[in-house]
Amino acid sequence: MGDKTQTHPGAAGRAVAADHPASLRNVVLVGHSGSGKTTLVEALALTAGAVNRAGRVEDGGTVSDYDEIEHRQQRSVQLSLVPLEWDGIKVNVLDTPGYADFVGELRAGLRAADAALFVVSASDGVDGSTRMVWEECAAVGMPRAIVVTHLEAARADFGEMTRVCAETFGGDDPDAVLPLYLPLHGPQGPDGHAPVTGLVGLLSQKLFDYSSGERKESEPGPEQLPDMTQARNRLIEGIISESEDETLMDRYLGGEQVEVKTLIEDLERAVARGTFFPVLAAAPAAAGARQGIGTVELLELITRGFPTPFEHPTPGVTTIDGTPREIKPCDIDGPLVAEVVKTSSDPYVGRISLVRVFSGVLRPDQTVHVSGHGMTDRGHEDHDLDERIGALSMPFGKQQRPVPQAVVGDLVCVAKLTRAETGDTLSAKDDPLVMEPWRMPDPLLPLAIQAHSKADEDKLSQGLARLVAEDPTMRLEQNQDTHQVVLWCLGEAHADVALERLRTRYGVQVDVVPHRVSLRETFAHRSAGRGRHVKQSGGHGQYAICEIEVEPLPGGSGIEFVDKVVGGAVPRQFIPSVEKGVRAQAAKGVAAGHPLIDVRVTLLDGKAHSVDSSDAAFQTAGALALREAAAEARIHLLEPVAEVSVLVGDDYVGAVMSDLSGRRGRVLGTEQTAGGRTVIRAEVPEIEIGRYAVDLRSLSHGTARFDRRYVRHEPMPAQVAEKVREQARDS
Repeated sequence: MGDKTQTHPGAAGRAVAADHPASLRNVVLVGHSGSGKTTLVEALALTAGAVNRAGRVEDGGTVSDYDEIEHRQQRSVQLSLVPLEWDGIKVNVLDTPGYADFVGELRAGLRAADAALFVVSASDGVDGSTRMVWEECAAVGMPRAIVVTHLEAARADFGEMTRVCAETFGGDDPDAVLPLYLPLHGPQGPDGHAPVTGLVGLLSQKLFDYSSGERKESEPGPEQLPDMTQARNRLIEGIISESEDETLMDRYLGGEQVEVKTLIEDLERAVARGTFFPVLAAAPAAAGARQGIGTVELLELITRGFPTPFEHPTPGVTTIDGTPREIKPCDIDGPLVAEVVKTSSDPYVGRISLVRVFSGVLRPDQTVHVSGHGMTDRGHEDHDLDERIGALSMPFGKQQRPVPQAVVGDLVCVAKLTRAETGDTLSAKDDPLVMEPWRMPDPLLPLAIQAHSKADEDKLSQGLARLVAEDPTMRLEQNQDTHQVVLWCLGEAHADVALERLRTRYGVQVDVVPHRVSLRETFAHRSAGRGRHVKQSGGHGQYAICEIEVEPLPGGSGIEFVDKVVGGAVPRQFIPSVEKGVRAQAAKGVAAGHPLIDVRVTLLDGKAHSVDSSDAAFQTAGALALREAAAEARIHLLEPVAEVSVLVGDDYVGAVMSDLSGRRGRVLGTEQTAGGRTVIRAEVPEIEIGRYAVDLRSLSHGTARFDRRYVRHEPMPAQVAEKVREQARDS
């Protein structure tokens, strides 16, 4: 930001460490898939000196067993940490996946960071999901900046991209989104494209030429002055409007020259407060170049403009019994409060937990309390236990370099926390605390799986448990109705990665099977049945006869059993036996094998034998009577219906409503919300929305999201029910 020419040798060959929060910056990179985040991280690492002995940039990350998956998917699927050092400041760069299926990794990065760098491609623009993340950051006041990448693309237009960013991110104040630098273009090539060779600093009024592979400073020429002057004046006015000195604007408009030092100080304060959002430019280094274009400028912004951990409020903290506990922000002398933001496995050192320290100091070999609460809806049981911290380290490529401690505000990798899960709180053994969990999207794409072989079956349960412990955006369901093991995911790519992890990390091969919803059965009308269980083949016989009447009840009534036997036709002690047999048969189903609900079963009459009648005999008779009544009746197949709420941009409302109608949905209403979006509420049969997470993303170009909740079971249309029965017979 001060347009320095000095670079820093960084931490080549050793772990980057910080001994005080003031020398820390935690920044998360946000942007859609293909925007160039990972390339930018590599360029920053190269500029900061994080290279290996061969001069190659070390790949950052907390784990090393994802390479095959990422290579196959041609995209990042995990949160990775790359620690750098610049001008005496340790910078923890958190690179997040840009694809929507891995938004859980993005949210973990947002939780761990103090500021966000939004990466926007000059050739692709700003997508809807990036816009929504910007709004999330704005809601919590997270400081943000924007870097425009892919300036080397033939159709790249930095000026147009900054206009789009101001319009998209500026809201009511587009002058809060302004460039600090303008691209410097070289001579046009044969194709008419002029490559970016450097930057023009608007505050310093200097040129920074990267064409030689090193950043060189010079004075602007006459051809740069008009554009530079116009952009500079607008930038100065934008900075002054955010200044805490209310007299500065009047003095500036009165003709007073404001010192560059004052402007930079005001700019840094406005960025740290989250009220001004500078736009920078970046382009990859030429072959053999030491620095990528714009990397020095970015590192200066991060180290001088982004806030320290002192300015990050501590998320809500309670004792394990739920009593609120006030924790000072970034208190180095306070009680230990740290959080596991990511859990992963390394083939050599085992489980690695990426931890953000919010209070106190984390040291190796200490015993800590591990608390996990508030994730029971994801298949995670609340847990409180003590674990011993293993070695502390920082990633240096695929290696882990040891560090002596992690001060408050820092991020660190902790080895061998065997029970800790993503989202868990680490605190002092004698002062256990819990941090409120961060918000995660609900996984809404079901993946029904079964073990491929008996050997896989033995390992499946443990593999799935570890999978959901590492990824809180997955939910494990053992469906008691369909007897299926269902892994709920965010999308197809998320599901694909889950299967790959099971196979490569845990050695479990599974088969994907069609997902079944929990259907029910009920009687369409009144019917009667007689159960006769009489066996006398020598020895102690069995004798039980009962007569019942079955009638339908309103939805949600369950099974109601009524005794209307008179004259002791069925002895008192055997009436509960009949009910038990009826309920057992109802649970098994009477037509297609789905549980029977919403009926009243009335016991009218029966017969017993003084010697051969028994509890077991009347249970059997009750079940037979219900089956006979069902054989004489029309049985409705009931399907679960969910209420779906879809948040979608106004441009896609018509398409979404039409799609819901095509899924046999009933639209209940719409409601306008901020940002040009609409909430559509509808009731839709669950059998129609098994893949809605995928289909809605395609329909809305990734800009819509939805949630769902079960409301009731209702009769399935006859033609749909017949198709379901045919599928059941075929299977």
